Amino acid sequence: MSRVGAWVRHPFWQAVLLLILAYLLFKFGIALLPPLLGMHSAPVPTSVVVQYMLIALVGVLIHVSSDETRWRRFKEPIHDTMVDADKRWVRLAVLILVPLLIGWVTYDQTRPKVEAPITLRSIHPAPPSQITFRGKTIQLTGLENPLRHRGSLTEHIETGKRIYYQNCLACHGDRLDGQGHFAHGFSPTPLSFADQGTIAQLTESFVFWRVAKGGPGLPREGAPWSSAMPVWEDYLTEDEIWAVIIYLYEQSGWKPRTWEESTGGGEH
Repeated sequence: MSRVGAWVRHPFWQAVLLLILAYLLFKFGIALLPPLLGMHSAPVPTSVVVQYMLIALVGVLIHVSSDETRWRRFKEPIHDTMVDADKRWVRLAVLILVPLLIGWVTYDQTRPKVEAPITLRSIHPAPPSQITFRGKTIQLTGLENPLRHRGSLTEHIETGKRIYYQNCLACHGDRLDGQGHFAHGFSPTPLSFADQGTIAQLTESFVFWRVAKGGPGLPREGAPWSSAMPVWEDYLTEDEIWAVIIYLYEQSGWKPRTWEESTGGGEH
């Protein structure tokens, strides 16, 4: 048996290889999957990768320790490195490099960094008077949510909840606070719907426009924009977007602005 073959069959090096493959999958593989399914891709935050790697490490340790023979072979390289006289230089290198690596990571995370400020942006850009949604012209001015006057509001809320958890949760979070798993991978982070300065100040037609057209649909005169919002009209129907808007307001406890308020209070 070749030396490389022996390494590949050894539990310790199998565990190392599995952890490397797991890191590559979590760091790069997850981001490649959504485009294959016709969905919007987003970078995986480092904090999420660390969490997944800890889970993978626990799983690998459980596997190698489930059999006494495999567990004993797994510990052999560690034991030999720490005890054998011919490996004293390896021990010395480990004792020097590991603390240096930990120290550098700690320093890099805590040191003051001079970075360019986040691009100034308008949180609520002026909406167009009308948009085209899948070839259909929709007049936004004066538009109310049609689902509030059609069908069961309870059913619309349940539909909106399902759509939110399938498509929006990873960024906007379970509490609608903009703290989803992927939130910290964006700059600026996703909006918090729990904040009274967001949807509480908007008409539902404005929210429809922002959801349907996403970041690429923001007005050119206000560029550059940093919004990572996908163009959801490519994935959701008109009624599905209206339903998720109803869910956002019901779940957050806010009431949408009406066009009477908007007219009386000036431009928003």
